[in-house]
Amino acid sequence: MKVSDFDFDLPNDRIALRPASPRDSARLLVVRPGAPLEDRLVRDLPELLQPGDALVFNDTRVIPARLSGERHRDHLPPILVEATLHHRDSPDVWSAFMKPGKRIKPGDRIRFGRTEDGACNLGRLEATVQAKGDDGLVILRFDLSGPMLDDAIREVGVMPLPPYIAAQRPEDDRDRSDYQTVFAEHDGSVAAPTAGLHFTPDLLERLAARGVSTHAVTLHVGAGTFLPVKVDDTDDHRMHSEWGEVATATAAALNAVHARGGRIVCVGTTSLRLLESATGEDGVIQPFHGDTAIFITPGYRFRAVDVLMTNFHLPRSTLFMLISAFAGTAQMKTAYDHAVAGGYRFYSYGDGSLLFRA
Repeated sequence: MKVSDFDFDLPNDRIALRPASPRDSARLLVVRPGAPLEDRLVRDLPELLQPGDALVFNDTRVIPARLSGERHRDHLPPILVEATLHHRDSPDVWSAFMKPGKRIKPGDRIRFGRTEDGACNLGRLEATVQAKGDDGLVILRFDLSGPMLDDAIREVGVMPLPPYIAAQRPEDDRDRSDYQTVFAEHDGSVAAPTAGLHFTPDLLERLAARGVSTHAVTLHVGAGTFLPVKVDDTDDHRMHSEWGEVATATAAALNAVHARGGRIVCVGTTSLRLLESATGEDGVIQPFHGDTAIFITPGYRFRAVDVLMTNFHLPRSTLFMLISAFAGTAQMKTAYDHAVAGGYRFYSYGDGSLLFRA
């Protein structure tokens, strides 16, 4: 399919720079097959679902994965660089997207954080460039490992706000909490599973009272989610892999929900992509532990997920392709036209939509 088939016009003032407050006061566009669009609020979610439905959320925690520093090479003067961590390959190795990428070579030393001379290494983190790939990724082997590396990244890194927000304002202390979901438990993501940003403890209590169960899966979102699709045909696009896990007990519980006639409702495209990766052709969800690079476009046959709650996505993005596959391309273009005209707020800090599978 042509990537241009997933284009649409979006005024710049529709991009949300801060989340709604309280979080569940955000707007929610309900999209059902063959039914009129409904303008609701996120706090209406319990009455939009049924007793016996299962809500599946991503419990990943965003780490401060954007690191600034200097490249050092032989006797050349240092240059300023920036790395956005993408995927942890081992206790001391991360793959990352670096700027300026053309000036990075294997063997380079990178000093992140405080680069001035000092008596101690507080606020400093160093790595060696091990390799450089054709896809823009570099492999960084850090001088620290495991929990010590985690602590150092927390000290020198900043929250990796999406480029469409970072271009309009700097990251600040509010983002440390705003860009984290109420479900966040396991460190590892460099981008928030943004549909989860709408949830509050009160909303979760009302969902439980409605008879909707909640289940956690983990997908560590990589920096590839920020990358534009640069090809003309979807067949030529390659997704970067991300690490995920569906526990044995979770898979069994979700299979039991389907067996009882309940629906699986994914909070966000990350939990949907992970569940679809874990589900066989027979529709049975299996335990999953490893990387997934699933790329969902129209024509894909969904195996596990019945309903999707998700934010509004970028034109020509893999996520807009995914929701077009889920709810129908024509339906989603109509829904997005409605959202733009109706003043819905787009992207990570924006409003949500509730999509029922076509």
